Amino acid sequence: MNAIILAVLIMVTLSLLRVSVVFALIAAAIIGGLYAGLPAGEIVTAFNDGLGGGAPVALAYATLGAFAVMLSRSGITQRLSTRIIDTFQGSAQTQSHARMVTWGLFASLILAGFASGTIIPVHIAFIPILVPPLLVIMNHLQLDRRAVACAITFSITVMYMTTPIGFGTIFLNDILMGNINEAGQALDFQIGRDAPPKAMIIPALGMVLGLVIAIFISYRKKRRYEDRPIDGQAENKQQPAKLKAWQLGVIIAALVVALVIQLWSGSMIFGGLAGFALLSFSGIVRWDEQDGVFTQGMRLMAMVGFIMIAAAGFAGVMKATGEIPDLVQSSVALIGDSRALAALVMLLVGLFITMGIGSSFATIPIIAAIYVPMCLSFGFSALATTALVGTAAALGDAGSPASDSTLGPTAGLDADHQHDHIWDTVVPTFLHFNIPLIAFGWLAAMTL
Repeated sequence: MNAIILAVLIMVTLSLLRVSVVFALIAAAIIGGLYAGLPAGEIVTAFNDGLGGGAPVALAYATLGAFAVMLSRSGITQRLSTRIIDTFQGSAQTQSHARMVTWGLFASLILAGFASGTIIPVHIAFIPILVPPLLVIMNHLQLDRRAVACAITFSITVMYMTTPIGFGTIFLNDILMGNINEAGQALDFQIGRDAPPKAMIIPALGMVLGLVIAIFISYRKKRRYEDRPIDGQAENKQQPAKLKAWQLGVIIAALVVALVIQLWSGSMIFGGLAGFALLSFSGIVRWDEQDGVFTQGMRLMAMVGFIMIAAAGFAGVMKATGEIPDLVQSSVALIGDSRALAALVMLLVGLFITMGIGSSFATIPIIAAIYVPMCLSFGFSALATTALVGTAAALGDAGSPASDSTLGPTAGLDADHQHDHIWDTVVPTFLHFNIPLIAFGWLAAMTL
């Protein structure tokens, strides 16, 4: 068995057995490295070298967590939840109100996800701020959070796959088109900027189908949750003190400043810190309590940060084994002359690679150099080749335990500790997005 496949299978199996994802990543990296024949010293070196790649993301999420807790302490988000719940109070229109609020929640979260990857490129930074205060409403509606997790993951994934704005510009133009053209340069094969969006439309339709199935079929039934304290909010049920006009102005300014600083600097770390610093002058939290608030916010996002760091180390070991090209080449023997089988095998190999690395952005540079010559040898068109490489990379991003596309929704939905990362986010998104992506990615490769 290829060391990459073995390592990913171990990581996924341990995660499904409810072993800590961090432990699963480290154990899988060690076993995969040893199986590939790497000395223990090289495994440790490769793992340590990879850790640095996850540190900026971990620190960014920690600062965003602190900013989210500070906002929560203001009580502004709790008031929004309370006002929405008040609309349900025992009238004959309760059911219609519930449906209206349910679809309003889904629409708002999906639109926020769309915006977070395009016109307001904050990625998953909106989740720990927007989602936790809405948990009380979801509990009242008995809304299955697995459907919400699918909706959020869909919204932050499908846009970069299809729309060359914000993160989509990076994925479609800089990474997908750039690496395909680099790999095809010696073969006199090049694609233009219009090719990636066209090629990824059919695979994206698979994600739309998966979302529809998740919301209307798989998780349409009601699911009960307890009303527990939300991380960052006070334990008591008392209404937060009324904000003064100038305090409300500071809160709005902090949100704007956090966004502007992040866009200007390109760093979520500086954006989160700027927002936290401005809020600290509002008097929402006493000066001597702010250190505790910052620490509490870091704890809120600690799981995301440590998993991202461990995933970077895991990816470092997998690259050090040198078995990713071997994985692709060994699969060629199974293909023969069948274009249909070639497309399916390339998609499945991409799934395993991305599941381990946890990032479709980081997968394309690894597979493009191998996939482009293979696609040309089988006679795939330029659009079909682009669809295969892009879909093979996107596969696994939605269902990987180490992907920010799954870690982000969990960070928001588990703020009251009633949402399991693996069984309530990873497994649902894997089933509803990766399976349709394989089917529609294969369809794109065969028809384009």
